[in-house]
Amino acid sequence: MGQEPPVEPPVEDPGGDQAEISSPKTWAAGVPAVASALRYSLGQTSARRTALTLLNLNQTTGLDCPGCAWPDPAPGHRTRNEYCENGAKHVNDEATSRRVTADFFRRHSVDQLAGSSDQWLNQQGRLTEPMVKREGSDHYEPIGWDDALRLLADELNGLGSPDEAVFYTSGRAGNEQAFLLQLLARAFGTNNLPDCSNMCHESSGAALNQTLGVGKGSVSLVDFSHADLIITLGQNPGSNHPRMLTALEENKRRGGRIIAVNPLPEAGLKRFRNPQKSRGVVGRGTQLADDFLQIRLGGDLALFQALNLLLLEAEDAAPGTVLDRSFIEEHTSGFDDFAAQLRSTVSWPEVLVATGLTRADIERLRDQVLASERIIACWAMGLTQHKHAVPTIREIVNFQLLRGNVGRPGTGVCPVRGHSNVQGDRTMGIWEKMPQRFLDALGTEFSFTPPSHHGFDTVEAIRAMRDGRARIFLGLAGNFVRATPDSDVTERALRGCRLTAHISTKLNRSHAVCGDIALILPTLGRSDRDVQAGGEQFVTVEDSMSQVHASRGRLEPASPHLLSEVAIISRLARHVLGDRVPVPWEEFEADYDTIRDRISRVVPGFHDYTARASQPGGFGLPNPVNEGVFNTSTGKAVFSRNDFYAPPLPEGHLLLQTLRSHDQWNTVPYTMNDRYRGIHGSRRVVLVNPADLAALGLTDGTLVDLVSVWRDDTERRAPAFRLVSYPTTPGCAAAYYPETNVLIPLDSVADTSNTPTSKSIPIRLEPTTSPTP
Repeated sequence: MGQEPPVEPPVEDPGGDQAEISSPKTWAAGVPAVASALRYSLGQTSARRTALTLLNLNQTTGLDCPGCAWPDPAPGHRTRNEYCENGAKHVNDEATSRRVTADFFRRHSVDQLAGSSDQWLNQQGRLTEPMVKREGSDHYEPIGWDDALRLLADELNGLGSPDEAVFYTSGRAGNEQAFLLQLLARAFGTNNLPDCSNMCHESSGAALNQTLGVGKGSVSLVDFSHADLIITLGQNPGSNHPRMLTALEENKRRGGRIIAVNPLPEAGLKRFRNPQKSRGVVGRGTQLADDFLQIRLGGDLALFQALNLLLLEAEDAAPGTVLDRSFIEEHTSGFDDFAAQLRSTVSWPEVLVATGLTRADIERLRDQVLASERIIACWAMGLTQHKHAVPTIREIVNFQLLRGNVGRPGTGVCPVRGHSNVQGDRTMGIWEKMPQRFLDALGTEFSFTPPSHHGFDTVEAIRAMRDGRARIFLGLAGNFVRATPDSDVTERALRGCRLTAHISTKLNRSHAVCGDIALILPTLGRSDRDVQAGGEQFVTVEDSMSQVHASRGRLEPASPHLLSEVAIISRLARHVLGDRVPVPWEEFEADYDTIRDRISRVVPGFHDYTARASQPGGFGLPNPVNEGVFNTSTGKAVFSRNDFYAPPLPEGHLLLQTLRSHDQWNTVPYTMNDRYRGIHGSRRVVLVNPADLAALGLTDGTLVDLVSVWRDDTERRAPAFRLVSYPTTPGCAAAYYPETNVLIPLDSVADTSNTPTSKSIPIRLEPTTSPTP
C-alpha cells in the first residue's frame, strides 16, 4: 500500500556555513510557486493521489486545507484550484505514500530518533500502528489498541489528582474531536487543556475580549473587498497564509490601499503574481503595499499611540471632521480618560526610538487614514508574541474605535490565525479557563459537575511537568516539544513524566522526548476517508472569520490499523471513566452527527449544526460586534489606557524575532530553503542589518552563537548560525524556529495572555567556537 522510507542516515542541516545566499525576492507566488508545490507533492506520493487531494482541497464537498485558517470564498466563487503553494505541500505531505512500520522502530532507538532532524523525522512518512515504549526500554514496540488505551487509562486513574494530567490540543484537530477531548478531560476532573493558541493568538483573544467583548476578529472575506485601507501588522502572508494575497489583490483592484507595517520587507507584502491569472503568469502581477513602514520589533504600541494622538489633534484642528463622535458617544466608554492619557504621556522622542520610524512616516500613515472611510487592521504573531502584546492590540482597537471602524461593512479587526482550526478548538471548549456559562451548559447536558478552577495553559503545563506537579501528558495532534519555548527546559519536563502519549499522523520530535512510558497512537489524517459503524463521516472546522464548514477526506487510510481521533478519544474515555459520567461514547464513535447534536445544545450559535454544516460553504457564527452589541463590563466598546512600553535592549545586543521559512509548516521544515528571502541549503542563519554588523565588528558569512540572557543571568545558547547581511530594521535580527526556541525563556511571557515572547528576545552574537551545533 505504501513504501517503506529509505534507511540512509538522517538528513541533517549541513550548517550555516554551507548556506547559499541570494538577493531577497520582490514578489511572491507566480509559476515558481506552482512548480515548487508540484515538485514536492510528486516527491511524496503518486500523480493520481496528488490530483485527488488538490482537486478536492477547499472545495465545498472536499477537505479543508490543514495548512492555515484563511477563509474560503463563498460557494460559486471558488476556483477549481482553491489552494496555495504551501497548502498543496502540506496536504500531500500528509498524503505521502511513505510508511513508518514496526520494523522502523526496531531499527531506530529513541535516542537515535532524538538525534535526528525535524525534516528527516517528518520525511519518514505516515504512522501505521500503535506503539509503546515501555519503562526502561529505548525502543518502541507494537501494542494493540485495546492494550494501549487500557495502559493509558490505568495510568490516568492511578494519579493522585486529575490535575496531574495534561490534555494538549493542536489546531489540526476538528471541532468534534476537540469537543470530545475537553469533555473527557472535564469528566475526568481537570481543566488542564493547554493548546497551540496559548502560544500564538492568546494575546489577541485577551485584548479583544477586554475591549470588544468577543475574543475573535470581526471581519468577513467580503469586508476585505470593500475596505478603503487595509493595514497589515506583524505578518508575512506570502509564506504563512498565502491565500490572503488573493484577497489583498482583489482589494487593490477595487481601488483600495494597503499599508504594511513589519520589521522585514517580505516579498508577499510587495507584489503578488497570482498564478491563476494571466497577469500573474506573464505579467508583473499586482503591487500590494502602497507604503511600507519598517518598524522596530515591539514598536507597534508606540506607533498606534502616536497615530491616535495625531488623530485627536486633527480633530482639534477641524472639529467634527475626523472622529466619529456619534459612534463614540453611543457605543463606547472610556474615551475621555483614553484621550487625556495620550495627550499627557506620548513623547515623540520615545516614539521614534521605539518604532525606528520618522515622524514623517507616521504622519504619512495618518494622512492615509484620514483619506479612508473604511479601514481593516489585521495582524499575526508579529504583534502577539511580545511582553506588551495585549496593550498593543488594545491600542489598535482604540484606533479603530476613533473613526467607528468596527461593525460596518469594510471595517473591523482581523487577527489572522495560522492553524486550520485553532479558533474552532477554542469555541469547542479547549481552554484552561472556559467561562462558567460554558461549564454549566456542559454539565447540564451530560449530567455531571465540571471542575471550575482554572487549569494549566501551555507555559504553566511545562512548569507543572518540570516541577513534578503533572505526571501524564496526552497530545492531540501537533508537535509540542518543538512548538514550545525554552526547548531544553521543555524536554526535561516531558522526560520527567510518568507517561507521554501522542495522537499523531506522522513522526516528530515529540515522539522521541518520552516519559518513563510513551505511546504513539496513530490516527487518520484530514485527507483520509473516515468510515465508522454509522457510515462515512465528516468533521467540521472554523476559520479565522468564524465560518464553520465540513471537511471530508478522499484517500484510503494509510493503514488498516488507524483509528480516527474521535474513535481514539471515545474508546479512551470508556476505559478511563467507565459509567461514572453518562456519556454515549460508543454512539459518538459510530456517528459524528450525534456529537454535533450535543454540541448544538452546549455551544451558542450551533443550532441545527449538522444540517447547516452540510450545506455548501457551511454557516457563519454570529459576531455581536457586527450587531452593535459589546459584551464588556460596560456594555459598550471600551477605550483603554495603555502605558507606553518598548522592549529594552542592552548595549551590544539585538532584538531577535523567531519566524518560519517559506518552505515550512509550523514546526516542520520541508526543505532547507527559504526562496523568498534568498536562503538556500541551510536554516542555521541569522538575518542582521549591515549597519549592525559593522557596529558589532562582525562580517557577513561569519559563524556565530546566538546567546540570550534572562533575569537570573542564565544563558541560553543556539550555536553555529551564519550571519547574513539583510535589510532588517536596525537593532533587530531574525532566525528560524524551532531551532531558536531554545533561546526563549519559559518565564518570558506576555502580560495577561502568558504567551511566550518569541518576537522580542534580546540576544548577543558571539563568534562560534564549534562549527557544528
